[in-house]
Amino acid sequence: MRVFVAGGSGVLGRRLVPQLVARGHHVTATTRTVEKLRLLEQLGAAPILMNGLDAAQVGEAVAGAEPEVIVHHMTSLSAARADTAWSRVQTGRLRSEGTDHLLAAAEGADVSHVVAQSHAGDIPPGGWTGREQVPRESPEWSQVIKQLDDAVTKAGGAVLRYGRLYGPGANTAHLAMIQERMSRPGVSGNTPFSWVHVDDAAAATVLAVERKAEGIFNIVDDEPAPIREWLPLLAESAGVMAPGRMSAWLEDVLADESATGLETDRPGLSNTKAKEQLGWVLRYPSWRQGFQAELEGKGS
Repeated sequence: MRVFVAGGSGVLGRRLVPQLVARGHHVTATTRTVEKLRLLEQLGAAPILMNGLDAAQVGEAVAGAEPEVIVHHMTSLSAARADTAWSRVQTGRLRSEGTDHLLAAAEGADVSHVVAQSHAGDIPPGGWTGREQVPRESPEWSQVIKQLDDAVTKAGGAVLRYGRLYGPGANTAHLAMIQERMSRPGVSGNTPFSWVHVDDAAAATVLAVERKAEGIFNIVDDEPAPIREWLPLLAESAGVMAPGRMSAWLEDVLADESATGLETDRPGLSNTKAKEQLGWVLRYPSWRQGFQAELEGKGS
């Protein structure tokens, strides 16, 4: 098929484009910077400059590529500035205005299918059952995600709610992000997170493209796990904090939550629907295997 990947030079796009090309698809991929055009060409895509917040540019790019499927991977969550206020605002705009521009371009170019990157999100107050039907939490960031989910599914497309990505290009800023999020009320060392390796996430995206999937899918691994279990290994595999220093920091956090009664037992996300309907098979069923591969230099 002819596949248009908006945001092909991002962390996930860089793993997705080669997988699509390897399966015989003709890929047009976009970037906002001239410097990354060569990278996209090396990955096997036809590269194009596009600002996802410019409706005219989006329309022209899609019309010129004549795709059968559009994949929306536009964010500003680069490793260098992940989770900063600027990146979150820009990503919010790309997931609201950018989504609207892509859907309008799809309609104008008679593109029948859209697959969009969404976010599994933080654990909402009261927990959840882990399935896709559960309502999302309501802070402003999640409202943007909900708008994307609703718009794409209404258009008959697929929304992929990725867990926390790790792997090549995705590890750099994790510790700063996690430390900040653990300081929020209700997030403790026992709060489960759902992870997914970037290559597994890309493989699920390929399947959603090829099967013209519709609806919402959790793209996460098989083992949601509490922070206290995965954080030390993540820190070691990402090379961002020494194990001894991380252990001391984590002990302080757990001591604080014990004193304030924040310890919780909540379920993580379920990937059953993606496995059953997409036929998705994970290379790394557990973050334990994936983090260890990263630590051993085998994750690329």
